This record gives sequence, C-alpha cells and structure tokens, in this order.
Amino acid sequence: MEVAIKVAILIQICLKSVAKSNTKEWKRGSGGVRFLVPLNIMEFAELIKTPRVDGVVLHRPFMPTVEGTLCLTGHHLILSSRQDNTEELWLLHANIDSTEKRFVGSLGTIIVKCKDLRVIQLDIPGMEECLNIASSIEALSTLDSVSLMYPFFYRPLFEVIEDGWQLFVPGEAFKDLESMTDEWRLSEVNKDFSVCPSYPSLLTVPKDIDDESLCKAASFRHGGRFPVLSYYHKKNGMVMMRAAQPLTGTNGRRCKEDEKLINATLCAGKRGYIIDTRTIAVAQQAKARGGGFEQEANYPQWRRIHKAIERSNILQESLIKLVEACNDQSHSMDRWLSKLEASNWQSHVKEILTTACLAAQCIDREGASVLVHGTEGTDSTLQVTSLAQIILDPACRTIRGFEALIEREWLQAGHPFQQRCAQSAYSNGKPRSEAPVFLLFLDCVWQILRQFPCSFQFNENFLIMLFEHAYASQFGTFLGNSVTERVKLQLSQKTVSLWSWVNRPQELERFLNPLYEPNNLVIWPSVAPQSLLLWEGVFLRWNRSTKCLDEAYQEMVHIIEYNKELQNKVNSLRRQLAQLETEDSPLQTP
Repeated sequence: MEVAIKVAILIQICLKSVAKSNTKEWKRGSGGVRFLVPLNIMEFAELIKTPRVDGVVLHRPFMPTVEGTLCLTGHHLILSSRQDNTEELWLLHANIDSTEKRFVGSLGTIIVKCKDLRVIQLDIPGMEECLNIASSIEALSTLDSVSLMYPFFYRPLFEVIEDGWQLFVPGEAFKDLESMTDEWRLSEVNKDFSVCPSYPSLLTVPKDIDDESLCKAASFRHGGRFPVLSYYHKKNGMVMMRAAQPLTGTNGRRCKEDEKLINATLCAGKRGYIIDTRTIAVAQQAKARGGGFEQEANYPQWRRIHKAIERSNILQESLIKLVEACNDQSHSMDRWLSKLEASNWQSHVKEILTTACLAAQCIDREGASVLVHGTEGTDSTLQVTSLAQIILDPACRTIRGFEALIEREWLQAGHPFQQRCAQSAYSNGKPRSEAPVFLLFLDCVWQILRQFPCSFQFNENFLIMLFEHAYASQFGTFLGNSVTERVKLQLSQKTVSLWSWVNRPQELERFLNPLYEPNNLVIWPSVAPQSLLLWEGVFLRWNRSTKCLDEAYQEMVHIIEYNKELQNKVNSLRRQLAQLETEDSPLQTP
C-alpha cells in the first residue's frame, strides 16, 4: 500500500513540476523507469482536482470489501489498503466506460462501469471530494487526444525479447506465399496511402495486374478498398479476397479493371463466389447512395450470395441488452433466458459463423475462389475472412498464427479499433461509431474452440486478454483506426507492442491450452442453436465466483501433466525392453 501511494504522489508531484517547467521528459521514475512527458502535460494536472482521498471503501462482487487510500494519476485510478494480503486496484482511466454518483448525507458513492464489463463501487467520505473525484475520472477517461493516452507514457519493466512491431510485416508474410505459388506479387501502389487510406503500404495482388489497373479498380470501390488477397488455400490453390462494395450507383457503372482483377484469381474453367455480407434489400438501397453490388452480367464467372450480418449500430445495441441481462440476476431463470434471447447476441454469432462456414466450404469443398465484402469492408468482411481461415488453416489455431491473423486481417486491414472500441456496453446515449465487432469475432472463435478443444494451442484466457486490450491497454497495438494513422502517430517508435509482452515464455504459459494436439484437418463448427452457448468467461465472470471453475481447471492440468509423466515412463520401459530383447537374441550370421 505504501509503495502504491508513494508512486501515485510522486507522479502527481512530477506532473505539476513538469507543467511548470514546460520540459519534455521526466528522466527517472519509480523503479528507474523513464517517462516521456509532452509539453501539454498541464492538461493532466488541471483535470485532477483532488489527487488523494483517505478512507475510501471499495466494493467488488465476490471479493472482500477494502478500505484504503484512493489516488488519481494522469492515467490510473489506484486504491491501496494497509490490510495484509489485499489486492490493490490499479484501473486505467481508459478502461472506464461511464460513472454514476449517489449521495447519502456527507457520504458519496461512485459507481464505475468498465469497458471490460466490471462494475465497482467506491464509497468516498465528503461530498466535495466525491464530486471532484467523479469529475476528474470523467474527464480523464474521455481524453480526445490519442497521444495523451497511456501507451505513450508506459515503459515496460520487462525485457523486450522480440519487437512485436516487426513480427508480422507484410513482406515476411509474402515469403510463405511465394513458397507455394508464383501467381501473386507485392504491390507498392499504396506506399504513401493515397490510393486507399485504410490499407497498408504493401498489398498482395495478382501478378498479371499492374499498378495502374489497381488505381482504377480502387476508384471503383468504396474508400479505395479494391480486392486484395486475404488467404491462399494451399490444398487446392483457391483464394479468398476481400474488398469494399463497388460504386455501381443507380446508373449501373462498371469498371473493366475491377472485373479483370477479380477474374485473375480464377483458374481456367473455374467459377467464383462473391459473398456480400448485406441483405439484397440493403445492397439495393446502397445503390441510391452511390454504392451497390457486382452486376452478374459484368461478372459472368462469379455467383453473388447475400448473407445478412447486422451493421455496427445494431451490434452495439445488442451488446448493451446482453450485458444488462447478465447483470440482472433478480429474475427467474425463464425471464433471464428470455432477456438473453431478446438481445439477439447469439443470433449475430450464428450469422457470422454461418457465413464464415459458407466461405470455407466454397474454397475447400467446391474448389472455388471467394470474394467477401460488405459496405466498407472493415467490419463484417473481416469477421468472415478471419473465421474462414481459422476453419481452414491449422496455423491460425496456434498462438503465433492467431496473432498474425489479427495483424493481417484486422490491424493492417483497416478495422477502426479507435472508433469501434471507444465505448463498451455502458456507453451513454445512442451509439455513434462504437460497435463490438472484434468482440463478436472473439466470441465466434471461442465457440469453435469450445467445440474443438484439442485443436487450438491457445486457451480462453488468450481471447479474453485480447478483448481487454482492444478496449484499454498500456500497449499501442490497438490504437488508431488504420495503418496510416499508426504511422502518423509513430506507434512503433513511441509505444510498446502487445505481442512483445505476450510472446515472452513466462506470459505464454498462461495462454497455452493443455489439451492441444496439432490438427492439420479442416474443422467444421456446428451453428445449431444448441451448439452455441453464452460466453460466460466474458459476460458472467464479474457476476459469479469462478473459484470452482479455477479449481477444476487446475485439476485438469494436474491430470494431464501426470498422464504425460506416466506416458514418458511407459516409453522409457519399452525402450529398455527392446534393448534387452536385442541383447538376448542370438547373433544372425549370413
């Protein structure tokens, strides 16, 4: 407790002194850690009206009540207690979704609702102190400037063995493709991000399509997102591409370069499938706004299939209803299940998994190439292409392979994490651009993992960790909305990559699946209603005790380790027996 308070006070003194001196760097912090401080650090000092309050009581579900000292820093809410064996609370302001204030006499209460779905209660003596703390939390949790967020100030205490920013660059990924086929190339047409702001600088495209044609195809697609390679199926050479909707409009505009680009992915005599993640009605409506879909007359070798995946605002409302139902334990089981069903969350999971299975089936079973797109190609499109690869490619079921998938299909593909994860289930007012698109994808992965528990190298904790860091993190991996923004923010120079931390051996142990046995086959998940369950590890973990589940998991790990020891002994005895039999057998002479 004393250390935490001293650190918090030291940071506060530093903030005020830096603000007065207008310098750029606080050279040495607690534990010898360097803190880089921008010139506008005065903003933090001005926002913290009451940096410390004693006698604050913390209430958390299934945990003992804690009384201690509450400290506010520029990025953390810290509560420490003098009690022995009491876990301190270190909460990132970026993890706070909303707050509520209540008053009874001179005692104030702040309900803090977090993006990781936690709800905690702070009882603060003194009305003025409570109001000051509440206003400071609200201001610090809604900073507009990305460069003021914690990843720009965080300096790791661990040794960075691998630089996560350099692990999954497009050039390295292309080397694997080159070993399988020579029909594709890396294009630098987007090296200055002028052709497509949401694409990376290097793109994998058909070898026979030149950069001039790519530019013309980009002008025909929403946001410049022309078709690029997403996945190559080495079993039969079929591919999956992704793009944004074509800009056909009401006049039925066409683009021969776009048609040539898409047809270049087809083998002789083969057909392809265009999977549009919108209903035909929504796609038709898009034509009135200048968008649309591929006309079959212009793409005769392609069959268009519409599979409805809901848009972002619907998904956000669904998450809010789901979390409300999970937090409300006062009703009967029938009513609770009714509220869960009314949220439609499981329906969204089914829709996405069904579409991903369709894409995988077209590639693996029908031997056809696939193009996936919705409106912008940055949300439902990425859910489908990512899940299809998990179904088809065993490499994506390993930790490194899954990290590469997230980099390739989400971060480098332009999913707007900064917008989508700005708020979570406790957002106030109508959703703007927030949507749990990435969380839904992780839920779908969990559903597949649960159905194939031995086929994944990582466990459920790995998926939960990714969910938490997408919404609030000390690492810069999920900051920004595209590669363009991350380059402008200089994230690779000024922040630490999440993968630098995750891939350290001592951290990987927590995320390894003890049941894992490499499975090189395609896996086909069931999408039947009885096969899709509520992801309790995310949505109910703060509402019930996990003690029994944790004990059961540890017992399972113990049994697996014991089984491995016995198997090793059996193998050793077999080798000894074989050696004895060899020694006892008579020599054979020709």
